[in-house]
Amino acid sequence: MDKLITPSLPLVPLAGASATTPRERQGVAMMVGGGLLLGTLGVFVEEAGQDPLTTVWFRCAFGGLALLLWGAATGRLGELRLRGTALVAALAASALVIANWALFFGAIERTSIGVATVVFHVQPLWVLALGAWWLRERVSWRQAGAALLALGGLALATGLFDGGGAGNLHQRDYLVGLAMCLGGSLSYAGVTLIAKLARGLSSFALAWWQCAVGTVALAWWPLLHGWPAFGASWGWLMGLGAIHTGLAYVVLYGGMARLGTSRIALLQFVYPAAAILMDWAVYGRALSGVQMAGVALMAVALTAVRRDAA
Repeated sequence: MDKLITPSLPLVPLAGASATTPRERQGVAMMVGGGLLLGTLGVFVEEAGQDPLTTVWFRCAFGGLALLLWGAATGRLGELRLRGTALVAALAASALVIANWALFFGAIERTSIGVATVVFHVQPLWVLALGAWWLRERVSWRQAGAALLALGGLALATGLFDGGGAGNLHQRDYLVGLAMCLGGSLSYAGVTLIAKLARGLSSFALAWWQCAVGTVALAWWPLLHGWPAFGASWGWLMGLGAIHTGLAYVVLYGGMARLGTSRIALLQFVYPAAAILMDWAVYGRALSGVQMAGVALMAVALTAVRRDAA
């Protein structure tokens, strides 16, 4: 959900992803809309002004409620009754998602919305590596080359190796933020593999259980550290759950159901593109030319990885 991750370059392939049937056109529109919604996530996190665990709790609580209402409206609540390996898989994935969200929100505080989102989207490379190590899946030369290209792009995108970002090498918080984002992307890669291996576990059930476990597991944090003052912060936090977990889930997965794998891979770049644009439009933080070049390399490499895996 969140799973799922340059203002210009990711939009270029969209022309090649043009749909030919009404169902496909609807799918493209839904995925673009979902990506644009997720692109505003960082603004909600920053405007709420809360520590990462409090932010995660609110996202879980209101996201779980939104998903529960949607499940009731669509008659899918029966999918939430899990047992055996499906339940174990859901609980394991939930722990990883909670870690992913907490690390990602903490990374936004220490870097920026754009940088954190770009670094997080190295996640497909973790999936590739873990699949080769854990599942003994074959890695082609094309995939290996794409991985190296993406890593080079990631290094440039961090801003550590260009004139404008060289000072970040000496900023401990910035480096910690980058490490947190890499850790969060690794956690989400684990969720992807669990979802791939688990049988009898729908994406709806997985998303709801993640929110339910997070709500229960982190309830002690705001109780111990205090609740946000009632007002604007609550609105931003509720939006994280209702919009970026509930609504985005419905829209994105609805779009994916209407499209092929290659189009889904390309359209997923709408999210980081929108996040970079929002960071610039709202906070005036733009990526440097070197960083944008790094994002372009990542986009090319990750597209190659996804196409090869399709």
